[in-house]
Amino acid sequence: MNKKLFFILAALVIAISMVSCVSGKKYKSLQDTSKQFMNERDEFKTDNIGLEMANRELETKMAVMEKEINSVTDSILKAQSERDKAVDNYNKLYSRYYELQNAHEDLIRGNVKETQNLLAELQTAQESLQKKEDLLRQLEQSLDTKKASLDELTFELEKRNAKLVELQKILDAQKKIAADLKNKVSDALLGFENNGLTITNKNGKVYVSLEEKLLFKTASWDIDANGKSALKKLAGVLEKNPDIQITIEGHTDNVPYNPSGSQLKDNWDLSVKRATTVVRVLLEGSNIDPKRLTAAGHSEYMPVDSRNTSDARQKNRRTDVVLTPDLTELYKLIDKY
Repeated sequence: MNKKLFFILAALVIAISMVSCVSGKKYKSLQDTSKQFMNERDEFKTDNIGLEMANRELETKMAVMEKEINSVTDSILKAQSERDKAVDNYNKLYSRYYELQNAHEDLIRGNVKETQNLLAELQTAQESLQKKEDLLRQLEQSLDTKKASLDELTFELEKRNAKLVELQKILDAQKKIAADLKNKVSDALLGFENNGLTITNKNGKVYVSLEEKLLFKTASWDIDANGKSALKKLAGVLEKNPDIQITIEGHTDNVPYNPSGSQLKDNWDLSVKRATTVVRVLLEGSNIDPKRLTAAGHSEYMPVDSRNTSDARQKNRRTDVVLTPDLTELYKLIDKY
């Protein structure tokens, strides 16, 4: 009887040693990678918003430029009309001058003052006509310059629009990957949803959240039969989707955990222990590559409900299976820009 007790105690010591050997470095590396992906996604969204704002600014500049072109065009038409009137007036004055020149010398000598006035008027008309032609040339040059600027803005806008279209395709593809994965998980876990299990899309990832009542008894890390059934169904989906990275996150409430005689010290130990227990259930009898899984404990420090009520504490006692699609190809497209 004493030998049997000795072997049981020895097995518990070995199990505790194995738990303590969980690679913190591997978890930190994967956590850093996940943060990097989230940061890149946030930068990409910021870039996308900046492009949309730049696009609107370019469209506004184009509208102003088109308005200026229309104004210059109207000015040109007005200048052309005034020039035509001046030309007509000049021709009339020149005709009168020619008639006077061919008049009788006596009439010309008797009307020297009138002739001088006519010559002065003709000179003024010529100068006015020259000014209007100069103005017309300036307006035409200004119109050419504005058209060149408009063409440049149009080209830049087309480039920005093409980039926006490509980025939108990337966003749509990312959403589709997450949505398809959520549908597959929902189909596999049909019957468990809203019975202690919820499935949501958040930040391009799929979160399968299992309440404590579905997996564990209070202060325990032993999974009951119903919880194992749900995890086995989830494992079947994960086997068929080898590109999905899996993070199991244990969460507790804010009630201190320190039962007498327990091998665990606090809520940190309990959250990690529950996460590693779920990892083992997912790997048991499956073909899932262990390299895809990461176990993490967050203790009481990532609550979904911060109120200090019984209902809030029940919500916070949960285990999240976070499924992260492989977005390598999508980020390669982003890097091109």
